[in-house]
Amino acid sequence: MNLVDSLTDPVFMASALAALAVGATVMTLAGPLFQPDKLKSRMKSVALERDQLRQRERAKLQTKDDPVRLRNTPKAALQRIVDQLNLRKHLEDSDLKEKLRMAGLRGDAPLYTFLVMRIGIPPLLFVLVLLYTFVLGGFAEHPASVRFAAAIGVALVGFFIPKILLSNRIQRRQQEMQRAFPDSLDLMLICVESGMSIEQAMRKVSEEVGQQSVVAAEEFALTTAELSYLQDRRVAYENLAKRTGLEGVKAVTAALIQAERYGTPLAHALRVMAQENRDMRMSEAEKKAAALPPKLTVPMIVFFLPVLFVVILGPAVIRVMEL
Repeated sequence: MNLVDSLTDPVFMASALAALAVGATVMTLAGPLFQPDKLKSRMKSVALERDQLRQRERAKLQTKDDPVRLRNTPKAALQRIVDQLNLRKHLEDSDLKEKLRMAGLRGDAPLYTFLVMRIGIPPLLFVLVLLYTFVLGGFAEHPASVRFAAAIGVALVGFFIPKILLSNRIQRRQQEMQRAFPDSLDLMLICVESGMSIEQAMRKVSEEVGQQSVVAAEEFALTTAELSYLQDRRVAYENLAKRTGLEGVKAVTAALIQAERYGTPLAHALRVMAQENRDMRMSEAEKKAAALPPKLTVPMIVFFLPVLFVVILGPAVIRVMEL
């Protein structure tokens, strides 16, 4: 009876509750001090995994079988010619390296080859035209001064041939990238929504989209490598936009940078950008379709109408001639 009275005593109950509250407070405050710190071990494992990823991507980029080569060393002969003539100072533009990257030509080897072609093609064409006109007898009815001026004009045109070829290569790559980019974004969206990181998603896209577009697979593989070893991930996204030169890719990279910086939902941005790039691809196709009738006007007048007139008026002319 005394035990029941003691347990039901208000003073005892208040003391017991106070002791329980103090004990819970002490356990709450002191509990983390006795638990092992897993943050350092997790950060260490992440750092080790990142270093391994960097080493793996660098080793992959240095292999000869991999199509994505960051540094192509020039041949000794080309390098000697460019260095002796100081062509990089006289012929290299401020945006020449950027254009070579947009054309898929990376490293110093394409740069040296381009510079040697700019000084090698004009004299070669000049000699060929002189041989054709003076030795082989081409355009013999024209005076020598005209033939010599024609050789000089062809040589001047040859000086701009490397730039024309480079511009055409850039345009072809951009068209191929623009056709494959919306589908690549859809695949990347599926990967991101399934729980993959952006690096894993880009690596998966580079593996799957290669059958449709080698250019897109190459750019995504290179971006994946840059994301693995560059300190600032923003630089990797900006490099992707610079290498392609497409407005749709620039918008996507801006969205990726914003998602990295502010933590905005990446899946929603990829879905919107995929639809925008698909609309841009459709608008380009519509522009080409709208420009087709004016382009067909001259061929129709030159080739189709004369044949049509012959078919329609031919029998009547034959009958008139038989009378």
